[in-house]
Amino acid sequence: MQLYMIRHGIAADATEFVKDADRALTPEGDRKTAKVAKQLHKMQIHFDLILTSPLLRAQQTAKILQEAGLSAKIEESPHLAPAGEIKDWLKWLEPKKEKGCNSLAIVGHQPNLGHWAEILLWGETADALVVKKAGIIGLTLPDLGSPIARSELFWFTSPKLLIFDP
Repeated sequence: MQLYMIRHGIAADATEFVKDADRALTPEGDRKTAKVAKQLHKMQIHFDLILTSPLLRAQQTAKILQEAGLSAKIEESPHLAPAGEIKDWLKWLEPKKEKGCNSLAIVGHQPNLGHWAEILLWGETADALVVKKAGIIGLTLPDLGSPIARSELFWFTSPKLLIFDP
């Protein structure tokens, strides 16, 4: 399975909102995320499913990806919220892999995405992977029954490299 771990786009400052969950993408975040989505579409990347955190900024990012034609389906998952646990998400994931989901995008938050990628790659966190806003980590997950720490990194990029305009 190809897993694309995508951090939400640039969001409003946390001090502007009473609830973190209500923070929306800024106009710049919306614009940059749309450029990233357009570039992914040009690269003919398609997801069987986009799974998103329930927080507004992640939902908006997922919607931008969907509107760019990257997937017809979006689902919300509490496991992708900042307090979410990878072990719970992995339990959710197993039946999807069994049903033939070959390409999954998850839209979430830092440091979770970086930590989860480290666990999937190395079996533990090292605070080494930092996903920029609208950045992407691509992993190939092992077959069912294989140790999860046998994932392979195939992509790690910031949005700046995807929307480079010479």
